[in-house]
Amino acid sequence: MKDDLVKETAGSVDLRQMTEARVLLGRFGAGLPTRAAQSFLLDHARARQAVWSAVDWASLRANLADLGLGTIEVESQAGDRGTYIRRPDLGRKLSPESAERLAGIRPGCDVVIVVADGLSASAIDVNAAPLVRAIVERLLSRRLSIAPLILASLARVALGDPVAEIIRARLSIMLIGERPGLSAADSVGVYMTCSPKTGTPDSRRNCISNIRDGGLRIDSAADAVVSLVADMLKTGISGVGLRDAVAGLPSH
Repeated sequence: MKDDLVKETAGSVDLRQMTEARVLLGRFGAGLPTRAAQSFLLDHARARQAVWSAVDWASLRANLADLGLGTIEVESQAGDRGTYIRRPDLGRKLSPESAERLAGIRPGCDVVIVVADGLSASAIDVNAAPLVRAIVERLLSRRLSIAPLILASLARVALGDPVAEIIRARLSIMLIGERPGLSAADSVGVYMTCSPKTGTPDSRRNCISNIRDGGLRIDSAADAVVSLVADMLKTGISGVGLRDAVAGLPSH
């Protein structure tokens, strides 16, 4: 048997053209073909790099400077990457220094956008700038006020709650690097929360995930984000109850 991927099909359809999952890899003796084994090792290395690398915040700031919103950098209480991985709870809490930094922002706005490293620096390096641009463009077209952009290091999703609470934003939009898999290490998730405050449960959030090349396209993601934002600001609700609120159904 040749040391190569074996092309297997279901009828006339090559299933490998329909998914990035590891299907129909073939075999070589009792194991995988060399190419499949090497591909696995490469994707595993990319996933590890995405988790343990740092975002190029300087480049991101430069790419977003012409939006005119300004940027403020904050950090969680995790302190370092190793602690961040082991202690998710600390990634949800603002450092005292960050809270003081945010206190200097003029309070009150419709939306605050938080860009967080999360579990994939690669996702933020590749996708954050064009996604922020697309979202900001659509928000401004609706005449919504936007706070300075918040760049959050060692951050989990819930870190957006105290950020928005301090600056009194009506709604938070968090872009965060999603946990990398072996088929994608650069996926961004967007979490939206209406009336965010410390202790907000995840059931009060709406999420759009898998934003990347090969997943959900940036323009489509931005359209979906701003559509949800409009519904949230209209109803004052986000999370699992939003659909019923938009439909005019009683909450349960």
